[in-house]
Amino acid sequence: MPMTSVSETPRPMFGAEHALYRASVARFIANEITPHHAEWEREGRVPRQLWRDAGAAGLLCPSIADAYGGGGGDYLYSAIVVEEIARALATGVTGFTTHSENVAPYLLEFGSEAQKREFLPKMASGEVVGSLAMTEPGAGSDLKAIRTTAKAVDGGFEITGQKTFITNGAHADRVIVFAKTSPEAGARGISLFWVDTKTPGFAVGRVLDKIGQLAQDTAELFFDKVFVPRDALIGELNAGFGYAMSGLVRERLLIALRCAVALEVALDWTIDYVKQRQAFGHALIDNQYIRFRLADIKTHAAATRAFVDSCLAQYLQGQLTADGAAMAKLWASEATRAIDDLMQFFGGNGYMREYPIARAYADVRPNRIYGGSSEIMREVIARGL
Repeated sequence: MPMTSVSETPRPMFGAEHALYRASVARFIANEITPHHAEWEREGRVPRQLWRDAGAAGLLCPSIADAYGGGGGDYLYSAIVVEEIARALATGVTGFTTHSENVAPYLLEFGSEAQKREFLPKMASGEVVGSLAMTEPGAGSDLKAIRTTAKAVDGGFEITGQKTFITNGAHADRVIVFAKTSPEAGARGISLFWVDTKTPGFAVGRVLDKIGQLAQDTAELFFDKVFVPRDALIGELNAGFGYAMSGLVRERLLIALRCAVALEVALDWTIDYVKQRQAFGHALIDNQYIRFRLADIKTHAAATRAFVDSCLAQYLQGQLTADGAAMAKLWASEATRAIDDLMQFFGGNGYMREYPIARAYADVRPNRIYGGSSEIMREVIARGL
C-alpha cells in the first residue's frame, strides 16, 4: 500500500517545521494506533490511555497557545493531525479532532480566563477528554430546535434533556452542552455549559452501533436535573447560537481536508491493487474502462486538493467565508462518492474489512452528514447567491 498521495501538487503553505511535525504524527499513528486499530474496532472504543499518550506526543490541541498548555502552532498543525489520521484510516481517533478543534476553541475564544487556565492544559495533555453535546434525537442541523433546557436555580443552572451521536461521549470528562436558557427566544435563547460528567444526574447511554468508524465511541447522553454552578457557563447567557455559527468555518474546512486525503489514499490503494490483480491473463489496469475511470477519479482528486488547499490558504489569511467553507465541505465530501467505484475494482475483496477500501467505504461516508449535511451546505451556499 503506497504511503504517498496520488496528488503530487506542492503545498507551499507547509514549511520545514510542518514537515517534521507531520512525520512525528504519522510515526505515532503507525506505532501506537494502526497495529491495534482492528482490536479497538471490535471493542467499540480506543483505550483511555491512548489520549494521554497522544497528548505527550503533541497530537492534542496543537494550535492552542502554549500559554494554555497547547502546541502553540498555527492552524496548519491542526490540519496535519486531521490529514494523517485520515491517511491512516485511523477513524477510532477522529475524536481527537472534536476534542482539539471543536471543544478547545470554544473555551479559548469564549471561556473565562479561569476556565482556560484550568482546563486547556489538561486537554492538551490528555488528562481531560472533551466532548460537544449539540445534537438531539429531534434536532441535528437545526440547532434552534434543541429541547434540552438549563433552568436558572440558586447558584447556577439545572440541565435536563438528552443528546445523541456524541463523539467521545463515553470517554469524556467534560462536555460542552448546548441548552435552552430562554426557550421562548428560539435560537437567541441558547447557552453553553461546561459540564463535569461526574455530576449527579448525568448518564452515558448506549455506545451507538454504527456501520463504520467502529472504534470511535459515539454515545447517547442524558441529563436529569444536572446542577452546574454559574461559572460553568461559557461566555454570555443566550449567546450560544452565535458561538456555534462562528466555529463552523473551521470545522467544515477540517472535514474538507479529511475528505481530500481520504479520496487520495483510496485511489492510491486501488491503483496499486489493479496493477497487481490479474483477470483473464491481464492486470486489471489493462482494462480500458478501469483505466479511464481511474483517470477520471485522479483528476477529480486533484481538483479537490486544489480547491481545498485554496480554501485553506484563505483561512490562514482570515478570508474564508461561511459559504466558502460550505462549498469546500460540500465539494470534498461529495467527491468521496468515488470510493464506491474504487471499491468495485477490488471485486469481492473490496467487501472484506481486511482491505482498507472496505473500511473507507463505511468510515468516510459520515463526512457528508456531520458538520452540516450536504443538503444544508447547499442551503448555506444558496443564501449567498
